[in-house]
Amino acid sequence: MSLEVQGLSVAVDDRIVLRDISLTIPRGELHIIMGPNGSGKSTLLASLMGLPYLKIISGRIYFDGRDITKLPPYERAKLGIALAHQSPPEVKGVKLREIARFMLEKYRCEDSAMFSKLLKIDPLLDRDLFLGFSGGEKKRAELFLSLLQSPRLAMLDEPDSGVDVESAEIIAHVIELLIHKKSSVILVTHTGLITNKLNRIDKVHLLIDGGIAYSGSPDEVLPVIFKFGYRRGVEILKGGKNG
Repeated sequence: MSLEVQGLSVAVDDRIVLRDISLTIPRGELHIIMGPNGSGKSTLLASLMGLPYLKIISGRIYFDGRDITKLPPYERAKLGIALAHQSPPEVKGVKLREIARFMLEKYRCEDSAMFSKLLKIDPLLDRDLFLGFSGGEKKRAELFLSLLQSPRLAMLDEPDSGVDVESAEIIAHVIELLIHKKSSVILVTHTGLITNKLNRIDKVHLLIDGGIAYSGSPDEVLPVIFKFGYRRGVEILKGGKNG
């Protein structure tokens, strides 16, 4: 067992944005979370990371059998939970190399050289952090920093957003490598484009209006969603008729 979420409801500024979320992500599995913009996908990842602007109304979060519901983000990071943000902030005057060196000293990632090569990080190391990076460069650099934590659970927020085909293929390859090394991965996507690059997906969860509307295998879920969209697709998956 890696991650178990039981009946999680979350509020932002007293507005409930996630309702009764229950998920189980076993070790070494890749789970995709898809849904329309504003459905709560990024908020779910932030909640699992314990970011302080969120308030848990009800429910529990367990990681490898330990209740982490009230743990702060740095304690979750120590347990091996990493979050690659959708839009990491640009930082002038701080080089990517400096942050990478700090992460290496802290987490002692044994695969750092391999990840750097696969993600084509070397040309980015002496540039200011995310400043002027293209979409693909930004996603690869953010993923690289997350991987330096040697995560047991990697949460990736829209790694296919705003990237070119080459970067999407590189990111997909690294995700599959993580799964091969028995890390668990939760990948959030709006478009679902990266799903075409992945050889293995264990489960797809559809998040609509802050709740899990449907969960199923990729072969069952993805063709319906790509053809009919999210809301109509969920109706069909739950037994509705086409048209």
